[in-house]
Amino acid sequence: MECRLADVAKVDSGAGFPLQYQGTQDAVFPFLKVSDMNLAGNEREIQRWNNSVSDEVRGKLRAKAFPAGSLIFPKIGAAIGTNKKRQLTQPSCADNNVMAVIPKPELLEPDFLYFLFLAKNISDFASDSNPPSIRKSEVENWQVQVPTLSEQRRIVDILSRAEGIVRLRREAERKAAELVPGIFLDMFGDPATNPRGWPVESLGKHVGIPSVVRTPDLAAEADMLCIGADSIESMSGKLISMPTVRDVLPKSGKYWFDAGDALYSKIRPYLAKATLVQTGGYCSADMYPLRCGITLRPTFLLSLLLSKAFTEYATAESVRASMPKLNRVALFKYQFPLPPVRLQEIFSEHAEAMQAIQFQQSTATDKAKATFDALLAQVFS
Repeated sequence: MECRLADVAKVDSGAGFPLQYQGTQDAVFPFLKVSDMNLAGNEREIQRWNNSVSDEVRGKLRAKAFPAGSLIFPKIGAAIGTNKKRQLTQPSCADNNVMAVIPKPELLEPDFLYFLFLAKNISDFASDSNPPSIRKSEVENWQVQVPTLSEQRRIVDILSRAEGIVRLRREAERKAAELVPGIFLDMFGDPATNPRGWPVESLGKHVGIPSVVRTPDLAAEADMLCIGADSIESMSGKLISMPTVRDVLPKSGKYWFDAGDALYSKIRPYLAKATLVQTGGYCSADMYPLRCGITLRPTFLLSLLLSKAFTEYATAESVRASMPKLNRVALFKYQFPLPPVRLQEIFSEHAEAMQAIQFQQSTATDKAKATFDALLAQVFS
């Protein structure tokens, strides 16, 4: 049947959560914030949280406990654009930046509700105000197709199987991504402790930044790469998008890089964003295009930049009130163990083989996700 969402579910908002009640983790009711949706393990269901309250505090705050199976999502600000939706696994409260949808059990299966929202971009509900927000009435008035409970369960079974394949592919991809860091530690040891006793050198003696900042020519260089930090996946070295000058239309200066350079994002170094490039192009001035000298191999450099030891150093060196940033002096003074070039080359050969496995797993994940998305669109179109 076609109906308003309000006919088959209750839509509600969270409550104010004063600071003096925050910080407890072992009370009866989880008290969820938008940030809890980002915790590891909470990719679909809320399994972890940073705050909880007793029933007494819940009563004082007039916070409703939404039942297990309810769906939550951000309702204000830029977080709406992340399009996150999560299911509750137990009765939980939420703060007033969160909206909840509670299915009526006689009409709507919780998992069907989840997949229904998974096919929906919640930005469609948002106002044009700054910051954007989602009104309860906009969600309530959403026209949806809701089949019988038995048909809902059949659909959920099919979609859950397809989603499970995607989950398994992602797990295989995650394990493949651990291969190169594992080989790095096996061959060279932890850079922080230098168990192999390699000579310790300053990074600035072995890498340089030969490029200068310049503004790309929008006409003559339109097809050149123009990479920002958002094009690099955190902690993996993976380049996840390849925008061009035509796509970005840069108005400020950028660094030029050559094939074989390592790009490192100096902003928020705790995110560990670095990659190797296979062709020339431009990168944001908030990145360093690093070129190896004769004593350093690019693949070794990339693994060093992504290592826990370097990330901890860069984070400690960049602490400041507003935007953490690793300056060039701190980057170049980093002390690291320098193994022989031939050993670096052997590592590069192993890493390339492992990266081929990663690529295969990534391709398989993309195909599984595309199949699931097509199935989801077919069900809810």
